[in-house]
Amino acid sequence: IFCCTLNAIPHNGSLLSKCKVPLGLYIHPYKDIQNLTVVSSSVITRCRVCRAYLNPFVTLLSNHKWKCNLCFRVNDLPNEFVYNSNISINKRPELRNCTVEFIAPSEYMVRPPQPAVYLFMFDVSFTATSTGYLEAACRIMKEELDKLPGDSRTMIGIIAFDSSIHFFNLKPSLPQPQMLVISEVNDIFLPSPDDLLVNLQESKELVLSLLDQLPNLFDSSRNVHSATGAAMQAGYKLLMPTGGRITVFQVSLPNFGPGALKMREDPNQRAAATKEIPQLVPATDFYKKLALDCCSHQICIDLFSLATQYADLSSLSCVSKYSAGCIYYYCNYHRTNSAISMKFESEFRRYLSRSLGLEAVMRIRCTRGLSIHTFYGNFFVRSTDLLALPNINPDTSFGMQVSIEESLSDLKLACFQAALLYTNTKGERRIRVHTLAIPIVASPDQIYRSLDCRLIVNLLSKMAVDRTLTASIGDAREALLNAIIDTTKAFKAHIRSSQKSEVILPSSLKLLPLYILGLLKHTAFRLGTSTSLDARTFALHQFNTLPVKTALLTIYPALYALHDLDKNEPIRTASGIVPNPPQLPLSWEKIYKNGIYLLDAGTIIFIWIGKAVDPRLLNELFDKDNFLSLPDTYMISLPELNNALSSSVRKFVNTLRLSRPICPPLYIIREDSRFRKEFSQNFVNDRTEATMSYFEFMVHVQKQLI
Repeated sequence: IFCCTLNAIPHNGSLLSKCKVPLGLYIHPYKDIQNLTVVSSSVITRCRVCRAYLNPFVTLLSNHKWKCNLCFRVNDLPNEFVYNSNISINKRPELRNCTVEFIAPSEYMVRPPQPAVYLFMFDVSFTATSTGYLEAACRIMKEELDKLPGDSRTMIGIIAFDSSIHFFNLKPSLPQPQMLVISEVNDIFLPSPDDLLVNLQESKELVLSLLDQLPNLFDSSRNVHSATGAAMQAGYKLLMPTGGRITVFQVSLPNFGPGALKMREDPNQRAAATKEIPQLVPATDFYKKLALDCCSHQICIDLFSLATQYADLSSLSCVSKYSAGCIYYYCNYHRTNSAISMKFESEFRRYLSRSLGLEAVMRIRCTRGLSIHTFYGNFFVRSTDLLALPNINPDTSFGMQVSIEESLSDLKLACFQAALLYTNTKGERRIRVHTLAIPIVASPDQIYRSLDCRLIVNLLSKMAVDRTLTASIGDAREALLNAIIDTTKAFKAHIRSSQKSEVILPSSLKLLPLYILGLLKHTAFRLGTSTSLDARTFALHQFNTLPVKTALLTIYPALYALHDLDKNEPIRTASGIVPNPPQLPLSWEKIYKNGIYLLDAGTIIFIWIGKAVDPRLLNELFDKDNFLSLPDTYMISLPELNNALSSSVRKFVNTLRLSRPICPPLYIIREDSRFRKEFSQNFVNDRTEATMSYFEFMVHVQKQLI
């Protein structure tokens, strides 16, 4: 939930600089927690100076005093908190748990708690409706409507857009939904402001009726225009009084009205030798300005892009980035593409039903002498340490860098505290507090032993995203390479090694070169013309928001041999006993034609079937007699067969899927499938026409050290 790239903090900035390792924090503040400790005390104990919350790392000085672990101020305990060394520590949850949630009293509210307000906006241009997405989205919404988080105050609205904005009056007294069309999109107004957002309970039947009718209303339209910007402006005006969440489904490039965009992609100049991609910079500040307006009124905009062609995500993504929203991308979505359709359905169902925090702010505090800077994620920075989050969801994470401004030599612990103030969908104001304490050390050896390679790679990826968008992709790639070289040089200087021909890294970072190579080959940072601008933009966005485990799998996927599934002892998990196969290096040298392999790339899972596979395995796993009887495209699910291997593989796949918030789609492909390239591009260890192998990369790094 809350962790640091170093598990030991250098006692001064000079030591950190000498070790050449990045110091930063990762936080997943609203993560789903099964046994979250909730404190309902009428008094929330906080430091009078820095406003830190009482936590397990404060010092209790007497029955009536406590010393803050961040600013070291001595504070009075409240009257209801009478400290007794025998029993109070066990009774006070804020002194026992690093993560607690307080039910906030009225002084933490600037207005009555916001209700859950949902506004759905559908692209109904000809390009959009021809994909079939509208039928799928409406069907899923009907099935999940009762799972939308909220209470009796929950409100909902629906808007459609092409070259006009189509509002729907859902007032419960109406016999059926009433459509109101505004064609003048350059000066948008609300035709019936009081009836476009309605109470969900009171108008539920009308909402369901509209979801039934919506696909048919526009199925004969040939309108090729998309006034996405005007629709978002209308949504902003509609939600201004309440705040809430706008969900935008966008298929066509916004080409009409405010915020109209033009085709900027030339496939021949996507990432040429110049290593500069100016099209990654937004074409207009329209969407950023709109996002900031939304943020100031507690409105979040989430974007579902189902584009069949270039959609300029570089420009559109700003509307979600600065309003604390989410971006989903389904390249070439069509109802006949079963894999992408299943991915959309799985993610949209999760999106509709997951918990939601409203009108949130998050502040990060730290021990005196440390400072936090350069935040990563989707938010608006309201002040140096305060993030404005109109919505917060359990699938989003944040990163930040930390600097050592003063000597910490007289301290034993460096502490960090994140406080998330939000309104839940039941109308309660809550404060979720996470506290992290890390020992302070003076030895480089202790620093190098304490490094968390996973979190360092995660932070480096976020820094590389920032460098790509503010400078160039070439600068970002160079910075990633320098991260290895600088750390290696510093470590070699520390141990005074004479083995100049050998690349030496601390054992804690032995996988760093492999991960950096994975980043250089990743969709976000690789060169060449095969990567579309939208795919690259989405990959860059994901690094800023994905949880660490999923992000690392997109960098260096996990490869397993399913024909050796029982090679290791199975492990016991919360869901039962599951297989624990060994992970293989990402090289074709480890792939045999008589094998079946699973590749977990974080947001997608492949099962690859070799040409010479044993027919018995095919029969037990897929109920097929031979290789050629398998589809030559792909399958998206494993048949449920009554045998041990089928049961084990399905259990293993389900375990992988359940370990992350968004269920990755499954592609089952033959060795000769035309989707082989999507599978092969994950083999980080191997050489390609444009990239080095792992061995060649290590030789290259070695030369830079001489």
